[in-house]
Amino acid sequence: MSKRYAVILAAGQGTRMKSKLYKVLHPVCGKPMIQHIVDQVSGLNFEKIVTIIGHGAEAVKEQLGNSVEYALQAEQLGTAHAVKQAADALKGLEGTTVVLCGDTPLIQRETIDALLSHHEKEAAAATILTAFAENPSGYGRVIRNENQLVERIVEDKDALPQEKEIKEINTGIYCFDNQKLFHSLEKVNNNNVQGEYYLPDVIEILQNEGEKIAAFMADAFEETIGVNDRIALSQAESFMRKRINEYHMRQGVTIINPDDTYISADAVIGSDTTIYPGTTIKGETKIAGNCIIGPYTEIKDSEIGSRTHIKQSVVHDSQIGDDVNIGPFAHIRPLSKIGHEVKIGNFVEVKKSTVGDGSKASHLSYVGDAEVGSGVNLGCGSITVNYDGKNKHLTKIEDGAFIGCNVNLVAPVTVGKDAFVAAGSTITSTVNDKALAIARSRQVNKENYVEKLNLKK
Repeated sequence: MSKRYAVILAAGQGTRMKSKLYKVLHPVCGKPMIQHIVDQVSGLNFEKIVTIIGHGAEAVKEQLGNSVEYALQAEQLGTAHAVKQAADALKGLEGTTVVLCGDTPLIQRETIDALLSHHEKEAAAATILTAFAENPSGYGRVIRNENQLVERIVEDKDALPQEKEIKEINTGIYCFDNQKLFHSLEKVNNNNVQGEYYLPDVIEILQNEGEKIAAFMADAFEETIGVNDRIALSQAESFMRKRINEYHMRQGVTIINPDDTYISADAVIGSDTTIYPGTTIKGETKIAGNCIIGPYTEIKDSEIGSRTHIKQSVVHDSQIGDDVNIGPFAHIRPLSKIGHEVKIGNFVEVKKSTVGDGSKASHLSYVGDAEVGSGVNLGCGSITVNYDGKNKHLTKIEDGAFIGCNVNLVAPVTVGKDAFVAAGSTITSTVNDKALAIARSRQVNKENYVEKLNLKK
């Protein structure tokens, strides 16, 4: 097998997106389009991956980091001109180069690999990735000869009536013999209305030199969709979401309503987990098996243990153990670590805290900047008072402690092991192990006092 290289075109601004965000950075299922492509390409054995950048160059570099090489197209003068910017990295090298578009996030590594293999098998100078389009209007038609090689590509505006009936279209993705590619790029001119240098002209140049031009058809047209505006972006999102959801269902995940479930491309979900409608799973979330997620739950960049149930709640950047019940209407904020067999109930908020195994905060509590031990009970309305207006402070609640309803734990403060804090207390100093803390005024009843108030007159 010859050496392989990839060139990804990502220099365009994408004016039709009507956005300050550069086109290739627009997300599809939570991940920028260009990242989808690089992730697919990185799964193959390329010697070099060169991304052509222009508009938003620094933002693209920040997204992709050192996973690729970069070449700058300072002035956008067409697709051939863009590929030519990779000359410093690739010119003169023997092997095969695939040219991909940074706005085709649905292309899959299997298709790229199959295109490369077909190109090498045919020993062609160039191979065009084609697709079957039910409505080919607007696309260049691929005309094949009797040997199924490419005779020519006819642009839609130039096609004869019988050629317009052809439904095999040019996707704009190509494989080239690398040396022949850069040889031909030198011959491309800009004698056209737009005054730009077009990559398809390389195909015509190679044909005129008697070179073999092959074609390989993708399995699905939607893989090749280019995103140029928000309408196409929504279509790509829909196709990608369907692909992701079908993958998880084939892996043993039950998704009650796939049309109302949003899962990122990087999420990992164990078998026998059930996902109810209205659920959004973002980022690099990992959910173990036998969980129940949703309805109407958002999980982002978190790890969820086995047999855990999270409903109508939000979990961000946190770790949740096994056999945990969260919700409804709970909020697990970043940097929280919830142990096993924990109950986080209605309208409970946990932030940057650890909660030990078997502990419970069943209703209306705030746990922030806290270390909660195992077997702790946090009564209804109990809160950690962690902020003094300038700094955040730590609350420690040790194993087995019982915190009554409507208790304020004013940090920094420690409640010892197996201690008991009476309801309605405001605790400002240490409660020792097994102690009972009562921090409230003694009740006083004033008999018949209401008569003195004359409220009914």
